[in-house]
Amino acid sequence: MQDLGIDIQTISPWFADEQNTPFVLVRVSDELAATWADLLGEPVRRCYIGDALLDDRAQATGRPKSELVAAKLPDRGSIMAGDFGEILVFLYHGAVESEAELIGPKKWQLKQDRTKPAPFSDVVHFVLPNWPESSAEDRILCSEVKTKSTPGASTPISSAITDCEKDRTSRLAKTLVWLKERALYDDLGTTTIAHLERFIKATDHPTPKKNFYAVAVICESLIGCELADAPDEQPSDHTVIVIAVPNLKDRYETVFDAVHATVAEPEGDT
Repeated sequence: MQDLGIDIQTISPWFADEQNTPFVLVRVSDELAATWADLLGEPVRRCYIGDALLDDRAQATGRPKSELVAAKLPDRGSIMAGDFGEILVFLYHGAVESEAELIGPKKWQLKQDRTKPAPFSDVVHFVLPNWPESSAEDRILCSEVKTKSTPGASTPISSAITDCEKDRTSRLAKTLVWLKERALYDDLGTTTIAHLERFIKATDHPTPKKNFYAVAVICESLIGCELADAPDEQPSDHTVIVIAVPNLKDRYETVFDAVHATVAEPEGDT
C-alpha cells in the first residue's frame, strides 16, 4: 500500500463490516464514499502507472502526462466498473489486514489492452512475515471480484462464487506463472520474482495458507435483491464478501475523473 501513497488508517473506516457470517457484509457509508474522489486520484493512477515510469515516459516521448495516463485508463462502462471493483478489493484487503505487510502486484499496470479486464485471478496478495525466509505462516490471498453498479441481469454474488472455484482449482497457479513471466520484463513494484517463486515452487518451501474470496461490489440501491444469492451457510473453502457502495457508478466515475485531474496540464499549456 505504501507505493500507492495510501494511509491505511484513513481507509480502514470505509470497510467496517456489518456482519461476518455466513458471509461478510460491508456497507460503505455515503459520507465516506463521498471522500473517494479527493483521496483516491493519485493512488488509483498509481494502480495503472507508477510515478517513476510516468516521469520516464513523459521525458522519453515528449508527450504530456495526461496523454500517457489516458492511454492506460479504461473508458466509462463495464471495464471501468470492473477495474474499480478490483481496486476497491485491493484496498479492502490492505485495510482489514492492516497488521500484516501485504505484497500485492497491481495487475492493472500489466494490461495489454485498456478496453479489456486484466487476465487471470483478479486480486492477489502475499503475506510473508519472515521474508526472506519462507515459513508455514506465509499466506496467499486470492479474490474473484464481480461488480454491479446499475440494474441488470447480472448476478455478482453467485458469479463470484462460481469463478472463485476456478481460482482454487487452477487459475491461481496460472496467475503466479504469468506474473513471474511479466516480472522478467516489467517492474511489479513491491512484488519480486523471489516472492512469486516462493509460491510457484511450493515443494521447496513450507506449505503456505491459501485464502480464497468471492467478492461482490454492489451499488447500495441494488443490494436488497442481490443478497438473495448470498450463502445461508459459511463455505468451508472460501469466504464470500459483499461490499455495498452508495451511488457506486457515480463514485467510480468521479474517482476516475480525479485520476485524469492529477495529470491535467495547467490551463494555457500546450
